[in-house]
Amino acid sequence: MEEINIKGKLFQKLISSKEIEEIVKSLSQRINKDYTQKEIVFLIVLNGAFMFASDLLKLIEGNHKLSFIKLSSYCGVYSSNEIKELIGLNEDLRDNNIIIIEDIIDSGNTMDCLIEKVKAYNPATLEICTLVFKPKAFKKRFNIKYIGREISNEFIVGYGFDLDGYGRNIKEIYQLKE
Repeated sequence: MEEINIKGKLFQKLISSKEIEEIVKSLSQRINKDYTQKEIVFLIVLNGAFMFASDLLKLIEGNHKLSFIKLSSYCGVYSSNEIKELIGLNEDLRDNNIIIIEDIIDSGNTMDCLIEKVKAYNPATLEICTLVFKPKAFKKRFNIKYIGREISNEFIVGYGFDLDGYGRNIKEIYQLKE
């Protein structure tokens, strides 16, 4: 489908499932190359990154630890700028190679908050892997080593992204149509 309707809002296809598959494969190849023979703790940001992380981690070589954190900053289609920690860190990240897996980085507020939490554990390395990045919305200065694709500043649903919980299960990514 080229367009879908979720909660009375119209969305048009932005990224096909085939392109998502290619992005995930490319990111996994880069991580595998950079972390050959190294252990990694993947810190997966819920809920949005669950589909991306699942597909990505199936392609990562080696035996690594997975941990989850749940943060929230959205209310409907707008970012609230208030970061809520709904499920906290439960791993000792000290001296580990950490890769945070996030679905999207837009303003960077949520990730900035998470980076500070993780840095408090004194990890050996800390990198970020995001499926999509909105450079025009980005307001922070941290480095994002692994970016799947840059997109405009429109709201998206599908492949883990949602509108009030709806649309996460859609295999493509759709952008809000004006």
